[in-house]
Amino acid sequence: MPDEKRRAERIEILGDMPGAATVAQPIAIRELSRAGASIESSFPLYVDTLHQFRLTLGEQTLVVKGRIAHCHISDVDQERVTYIAGVDFVELSEPGVRVIATFLEDVKAGRRT
Repeated sequence: MPDEKRRAERIEILGDMPGAATVAQPIAIRELSRAGASIESSFPLYVDTLHQFRLTLGEQTLVVKGRIAHCHISDVDQERVTYIAGVDFVELSEPGVRVIATFLEDVKAGRRT
């Protein structure tokens, strides 16, 4: 097509070509440590898959990469299914470790008072 505006030509794929997309979905953090987290979601997460998680830790937001260690159904009712998944953080930077550690210390200190 002479008025093609794409930067690169696209080729039609004949047949099926598998793929996947990452879509932002809300989750709830149930437990948090320097090495990982336990999360609750309305969708299953597959063991050994990698995901990015955006954690709001007080005034700071941190994006971490995590591997799903386990996932199971924790509750079923008429309107939804709830899943609990264990997440092991991977490739966490030293600044990221410090942000999580500081947040956890603040939470503990707040519970002591």
